[in-house]
Amino acid sequence: MTTPRTGTLEVPGARLHYEVRGSGPVLVLIHGGSGDAGVFQGIAGPLAAHFTVVAPDRRGHSRSPLDPPGATPRVADHSDDIGRLIGEVSDGPALVYGSSSGAVVALDLLARHPDRVRTVLAHEPPVAGLLPDAAAYRRLFADVRVTHRRQGTAVAMQQFLAGIGLAEGARELPPLSELPLPLRELMERMTANQPFFLEHEMIEVTSYEPAADALRKAADRLLVGVGRDSVRQMPGRTGAALATRLGLKVTELPGGHTGYVENPAAFAARLVELLADGALTA
Repeated sequence: MTTPRTGTLEVPGARLHYEVRGSGPVLVLIHGGSGDAGVFQGIAGPLAAHFTVVAPDRRGHSRSPLDPPGATPRVADHSDDIGRLIGEVSDGPALVYGSSSGAVVALDLLARHPDRVRTVLAHEPPVAGLLPDAAAYRRLFADVRVTHRRQGTAVAMQQFLAGIGLAEGARELPPLSELPLPLRELMERMTANQPFFLEHEMIEVTSYEPAADALRKAADRLLVGVGRDSVRQMPGRTGAALATRLGLKVTELPGGHTGYVENPAAFAARLVELLADGALTA
């Protein structure tokens, strides 16, 4: 595993931790809910042979504390952060890959800060409002937050994952004590991030309405990715619905909603295929 260089960036209302590997065109990786930069450790090394890979902890997650704590960041706050980070690490626009909640951030970045972006690959953004059963998902997310407040984080996360179709077939990890130290530390950070996700991110992100007109104008720089194994799950369905709304073809990615963890070698190779200079754009 490639050891990253680390940095911090002061932004309004937060201090961002970020990791950098490799050289070449800048590729920013944006994690999903309750994650952090560490979720990309499996693909960051292979990608670093082709790109300068930059992976931040989004504000409110792990090593990027809010100042003051307790706020609910807007999607625009996250995308503004990524825009500032690109300005910090690059002299020009960057390639951007966003996963799940991070894909929503990437869409907002492209819509509001198109000058910062060369190409965005938005992997299964959970924009629930595009689905015909959107009302059922709004009820689900409201119920999950109530569950969190009454029964705790673990029960609420199980309800959330089952409700969006991600619980079935999920891999069960060994006890934390048996995991390699980097993975154990990542899992501990992600567990600590779950209350923030349930209280401050879940509804904010899933309620986001993509700026369709702005995204259509930038459609030649946008890929909407759906995992080969997650087309029937809620995030895969929202990704496909967004592509249809924008008149784009779905870009197939290896694995499911977290294909970069499930099969990092194949996933990294697919990102190189899609994003490297002279690569495919569909």
